[in-house]
Amino acid sequence: MRIDYLTLFPEMFDGVLNHSILKRAQDKNVLSVNTINFRDFAQNKHQQVDDYPFGGGQGMVLKPEPVFNAMESIDHNENTRVILMCPQGRPFSQQIAEELSESEHLVFICGHYEGYDERIREHLVTDEISMGDYVLTGGELPAMTMTDAIVRLIPGVLGNQQSHEDDSFQDGLLEFPQYTRPREFKNYKVPDVLLSGNHANIERWRHEQKIIRTYDKRPDLLEHYELTQADKKVIENHNKQSSK
Repeated sequence: MRIDYLTLFPEMFDGVLNHSILKRAQDKNVLSVNTINFRDFAQNKHQQVDDYPFGGGQGMVLKPEPVFNAMESIDHNENTRVILMCPQGRPFSQQIAEELSESEHLVFICGHYEGYDERIREHLVTDEISMGDYVLTGGELPAMTMTDAIVRLIPGVLGNQQSHEDDSFQDGLLEFPQYTRPREFKNYKVPDVLLSGNHANIERWRHEQKIIRTYDKRPDLLEHYELTQADKKVIENHNKQSSK
């Protein structure tokens, strides 16, 4: 995968892209990244990239020329996904991360100021994505977050390709509880089932814990998850135990 970032602050990406999983992905030649300062493509001697909005209003708006010119400098085609980081976009999710992980080329447009000239949105962008119902100073932090979520799903990036399959949200549920050595710590013990060696029972327990954890912490996720009769029984028993 190749990722280009159109940003006014390319140095912000250095720390994230040069450590941990993202660094290893580049070392394996699974990922290549490039930051482009679109201020370099401004068409005035002061390299101005923003201006006052027509019609009046608060704040400054990103001009179309620098962003269009920067985009034209990138080798891209009709399959390139051009992502506008924008609070008006569809909320980012694990499902969107999976979808984008299958792309060969992504471009993130990271804006600042009050907003974008609408022609950027209408004529350059393929996807508008939001990190949530709040507003940040710029699009760099959301772009980095999305990159981390996307790249780890590319085959060959993680040491164990099945590592992400039990992650929260991967199947619409939260992840089950995890334990490691020691078996007992401050009189707190690891559940016996995990020490039993019975893999069928362990898998059953883990699934039940995912159902319970999602029901307790993110019940909204269950609105889109098809519960089996066994799942419903797990919730029923959980409620009975909780009410005692």
